[in-house]
Amino acid sequence: MSKNILVMTGSPRKGGNSEKLADAFIAGARQAGHTTVKYTAADKHIKGCIDCKTCFSKGVACSVPDDFNDLAPLLEQADMVVFATPLYWFSFPQQLKAAIDKFYSFLIGKQTWKIKECALLVCGGDKEEYRYEGIITSYKLIADYLNWKDCGIILVPGLHVKDDILKTDGLQRAEALGNSIQ
Repeated sequence: MSKNILVMTGSPRKGGNSEKLADAFIAGARQAGHTTVKYTAADKHIKGCIDCKTCFSKGVACSVPDDFNDLAPLLEQADMVVFATPLYWFSFPQQLKAAIDKFYSFLIGKQTWKIKECALLVCGGDKEEYRYEGIITSYKLIADYLNWKDCGIILVPGLHVKDDILKTDGLQRAEALGNSIQ
């Protein structure tokens, strides 16, 4: 069964390591027959949630006008969400975190979505895997809270400069994960 997969990227660096991870996952998912949409959060202007609780009350997901209202329909259509991101201070970059924070609008607005699955693709400069525990824990808590099935976590540590990922097996693992989605 073909799925609609939304791949949300967090890096402001064009063509960087996490974007390459996203593209590899997308290639694998397309090989498996899935439809994919890549949403580059760093190119968007999404303000933080202000907890006004007027979500979906004015004909759009968020009453504060920003680019989240373009993301909301993609979330509504998706069967799966994949976060492809660098590690920023042990968590998600602000650009991606603002979008994730506004997932709240679906809960407050009592909107349903089809999303049942998720995955995390994360890389960063730190070599020690324990330094990724913050982002991995946040991701797992999001999945648990929203009742999404975690389909996999790809972690590629020790990447400092653009294209360092080409010296690892990270792209192959991301593509294999994308291809394994059923």
